Amino acid sequence: MTNKTTSLSPWLYIPTLYFAEGIPYMIINAVSVIFYKKLEVDNAQITFWTSLISFPWILKMFWSPFVDIYSTKRKWLLTMQMIMFFCLSFLSLSFHLPNFFFISLGILTIAAFISATYDIATDGFYMLALHPEQQALFVGIRSLFYRFAILFSTGFLVFLAGYLEESTQNLPLSWSIVIGIAAVIFAFLFVFHLVILPKPESNNKNLESNPATNITNIPFLKIIVSYFRQPKIVIILAFILLYRFGEAMLLKIASLFLLDKPELGGLGLSTQEFGLVYGTFGVISLICGGILGGLLIANFGLKKCLLPMALALNLPDIFYVYMAYAKPPIKFVYPLVSLEQFGYGVGFTAFTVYLMYVSKGEHKTSHFAISTGLMALGLMIPGAISGQIQQALGYPLFFVLVCLATIPGMLTIFFIPLPSETENNRQVN
Repeated sequence: MTNKTTSLSPWLYIPTLYFAEGIPYMIINAVSVIFYKKLEVDNAQITFWTSLISFPWILKMFWSPFVDIYSTKRKWLLTMQMIMFFCLSFLSLSFHLPNFFFISLGILTIAAFISATYDIATDGFYMLALHPEQQALFVGIRSLFYRFAILFSTGFLVFLAGYLEESTQNLPLSWSIVIGIAAVIFAFLFVFHLVILPKPESNNKNLESNPATNITNIPFLKIIVSYFRQPKIVIILAFILLYRFGEAMLLKIASLFLLDKPELGGLGLSTQEFGLVYGTFGVISLICGGILGGLLIANFGLKKCLLPMALALNLPDIFYVYMAYAKPPIKFVYPLVSLEQFGYGVGFTAFTVYLMYVSKGEHKTSHFAISTGLMALGLMIPGAISGQIQQALGYPLFFVLVCLATIPGMLTIFFIPLPSETENNRQVN
């Protein structure tokens, strides 16, 4: 019997698959910082634990072969969506429990493993369900809807939480409702995808019939060794780990600074104001910066763009030094945060293109997974220690330290191998 859904347009499911990919990632890594701050958890604990639970994205390359071998990508992603519904449902209820912090952290940790597995399955499904021409067409669409998920999570959901905080005067209830909405969205997406998704692997039953024989053939050690045998691998690793070191320290503290009370050195924004400043205008600026970054690299090449785009990423960090000392009114906070996020978008694009450049050869997909895992490690470590450093130094000196921490990563640019114009054209195309 022919599956009728195989003839359906990818427009019906690719946008929703990648929208679903972005929501849990942002709740786990960004929105959690906000609700823990509003529920009066201290900065050191927030930054340490919310950084540590990102570990699954570092490790996901190690279990990605199992997703490839056992069952189909369709079954994997549907299962992960259903489990994510339960994770978000339990998270919404955990805010009312006496030991909510560690209970919710446990739930977020499970959700992180589920989200990372969903990423693997969705990317695999994308490559199986779409023809190469369609893959090229929809790469921008999937990225766009992933960014819509960022806007929805850090903008709409956070703004709604702030509105509910003011109207109900009940912080746990407000955040329970907001996370509950995200859970309901996942329930809807599960049902929708269960009905609509094609079955591109339906003719590959051999993978399911004898997975043990297949997994022994995966040259996993060979792939890892080939990655670390690249020329100048030490300086490449230094670049991957250090390029975003200052930004990684800033990433979580920026939210806490904007939300913290003025007497504690913060700007004292309400949750609603934060949802607009950082989660809406900031994210829109981030998206625009990413688009501009891609256009610049496509026209001028990565070799010419990398250092200027690294400066675009790092120099706006000084805006936080100014805000920490001057405590400007909110009308100035909007453009300053937006400009910082715009620069972040520009600089991150260059970083992503470079990770593609060092992911070469027959195992370039696995090499890219290793690079992104190292990138996640480069975010986790400075993020985990940033709260303790901020509490020891205060916000003004902390942001000065952030600016200084950007220098080593920019220095590595002068030593890393960079693509020629021909190689660059192949990467961006």
